[in-house]
Formats: sequence, C-alpha cells, structure tokens
Amino acid sequence: MANMFADRAKIYVRSGKGGDGHVSFRRELYVPNGGPDGGDGGKGGDVIFVIDKGLNTLTDFKNIRKYKAGDGEEGGKRKCHGKNGNDVVIKVPPGTVIKDFETGKVIVDMADREEPFTLLTGGRGGKGNMHYATSTMQAPRYAQPGEPAIEKTLTLELKMIADVGLVGFPSVGKSTILSKVSNARPKIADYHFTTLVPNLGVVGLGDGRGFVMADIPGIIEGAAEGVGLGLDFLRHIERTRVLLHVVDAASVEGRDPIADIEAITDELRSYSEQLAERPTIIVANKLDVLPAEDREDIIKKLKNRFEPDVPVIPISAATGEGIKDMLEMAYQMIQTAPDDVMEFTPEISLEEYGSRIEELPFTVEKSADEDNVYIVEGPRIEKMLGYTNLEDNKGFKFFQDFMVKNGIIDELKALGIQEGDTVMVYGWAFEFFE
Repeated sequence: MANMFADRAKIYVRSGKGGDGHVSFRRELYVPNGGPDGGDGGKGGDVIFVIDKGLNTLTDFKNIRKYKAGDGEEGGKRKCHGKNGNDVVIKVPPGTVIKDFETGKVIVDMADREEPFTLLTGGRGGKGNMHYATSTMQAPRYAQPGEPAIEKTLTLELKMIADVGLVGFPSVGKSTILSKVSNARPKIADYHFTTLVPNLGVVGLGDGRGFVMADIPGIIEGAAEGVGLGLDFLRHIERTRVLLHVVDAASVEGRDPIADIEAITDELRSYSEQLAERPTIIVANKLDVLPAEDREDIIKKLKNRFEPDVPVIPISAATGEGIKDMLEMAYQMIQTAPDDVMEFTPEISLEEYGSRIEELPFTVEKSADEDNVYIVEGPRIEKMLGYTNLEDNKGFKFFQDFMVKNGIIDELKALGIQEGDTVMVYGWAFEFFE
C-alpha cells in the first residue's frame, strides 16, 4: 500500500559536462605556419527545479527517475565556439523539499518559491588552443578540457501547503467534510486508510473569503515512530496553519472520542512540538446518529475536557449541521495564526554541494610535445584559479601553498622536473625552482 503514496521520490540528476577546447591551426594558402585557431567548448547544461502549481503529488517521479542535462559541444576550428548543452528543467509541486539522498540533509525547500532554482551548474567549456599562444610557445598543441559533469542522488519530499489540515483517525469523516465544503472530490469508503494521497480543496465562504483545506490521511497510533504510513502523513501537516481535529463523537466503531483526541495529540507532539502547538479546533462529527440526550452528554464531556484551550464544535458532515460555524471559526483562526509558511532551512551550502574542491580531480603530466614542460590541469586547479589572483603577492603565495598541500609539487618531482623547467597551468607559465 505504501508504494501508492506519492509524497516521496528518489531521483538521479546530472549536470552537463563542459565541451573540450579544440586544438587546430589556421590553414591558409601561402601561410605555412598558421597560428592556433582552436575554439572554446560549450558550457554544460544546468539542473533546474521549478514549481508547477498544477501538480500536487510526486507521482511523475515514479516513472522517470533520471534527469540529465545536455553536455557542451567541443570547440571547433576557426575559433568556432562549441554549442552549450541544454538545461534540464524539473517541475515539482509547491511544498517540495529537496534533500541529499546520502545524508538526508535539506538542500532547498521549494515551499512556494516563485523563481527557478538552479541546483547543479553545468561544467564550464574548455578554452581552445588559440588562448595559449605565448612568445615562447607560438604553436600550442594544448587545449583545456571541459569541466566534468556533477551527478547526485536526491530525495524529494512533498510537504503540502494548506491553511487548514483535517486530522484524525481513519473513518472519522474527514473526506466527507472536505467533499461537502470544497471543490475536492476525494474517494470515500468505510474502511481504514481509504485516503492514500492527501486531498486539497478550496473552501469558499462568500465575500471573496476562503482558504485551502487538506484532508490528511488517517493517523494511527505509533505514526511518529513510522508505524504504517503514519510518518508520510505527519509530514504533510507540518505546513498547515490551523488543524481541524475530527473525532467520531458517536463512537460508531466503539472508539472513545476523548482517548482518540489524546492519542493523536501525543502523536503530533512526539513528531514535532511545534506541530502540537498549532491552533486547533476539535470537530465532533457524526452527531446525526445519536439521540438528543446522548449528543448533549458527549459534547459536554468533550467541552469539559478540552475547553477553553481548544474549542469544541459539534457537526454532522452527513446532514451539514454545524459546518458553517466550523468554517467561520477556522477562517477567524487563520487570520490570527502566524502567516509565514513554515520553511525548512537548507543544511548544505550549495557552493559546496555543487563541487567540493578537495574531491575534484587534477592531473600532472610531462608535455608530449615539448621538452622540459609540465602541464598541471583539472577541475580542482581551475576552481582554485577562479578565486586566486596570481598577480598579487598574497594570491601567488596562496597558489604556491596550494601546489604543495595538494601534492602537486611531489608529483612534478616524481616525473623528474628540474630547476628551470616550465610548469604550464591553464595559460600561466612558471619556472620551477626548489
């Protein structure tokens, strides 16, 4: 049954690799040694998330689990720039929280974000050999490789956004209430866990007043510990501003309404203290099946136990009795409830998430074309150069320390570098000395 509940999904995403720079030389009549004219590679595509207000489940992600952006094309001859890779745009419902699958940490909360969110940036395109001509090296046979793609596995969690959440044990009448008061048409039947996906409905009160109501599937005891589908359901209540706690006041299934309310309040508290403090109305439903004296007795018991802290309102979803009062009270509570949608704070720095510099690769090689020349390249080196000013003394000192700390000097020595040899680092030429 749990796999039908589409409020979580695991997906793989990959940004586009940057296109490699190109090595080529001008070939013109009567010009025997044309200069370098290799073009730059194109940028890889980004992985972008956007909110689609027409979606309210993560069902689509059960069918498509891999999302890859396009790679940048290699640069061409005659200084031609490679084409950029296409972005991949992933549409999610409002309220989706994106987490890193490995650590479970929150990357971003797409609560009701208006603007697109770029999770992974495509690799930068490599520079063509036209950039590497110097007075001493007029025919460079080197072009920069494109930055690699970044791949991640994510967990998507949907935590619905609604003004009012209906909570209660299964079969207390939540779906019936929602179908009576809103445009939602949930499937209704008389057995436990009929509702597998939370239903959202818009409640209109006239005069342009209204609110969004969510029917949260029935909670069972032990939900906070993850019993049954409990945790999945509790996840949805976190965003709601007011709770309507629906209880079967007629004890149709032989349940004790007061014990039910206390059991569910305990569940909410053990899941989140904040949730237990949410403004709440107790809705005593199914009164139409009780004789008048029994109705008065049970309502009195409920009011004595829970008021004045939590108001109790008697209704019959079947006949419509009390429903208007319930909606008016809920509307008034929404007006005084904190109006900020609870957002989950990011627990991962996006800069770090995109590419941790210490995990990025690099290579140290002896040039195949020129004696006494060594080439140091790779994403880790490029990243460092991106935030280092080599023309500044402090920046140059940082660069030297970086070369030592990352084992690059040791690798150069292992390749047999001698004093006076040249080290090429992306267009920079350094003379090596001990």
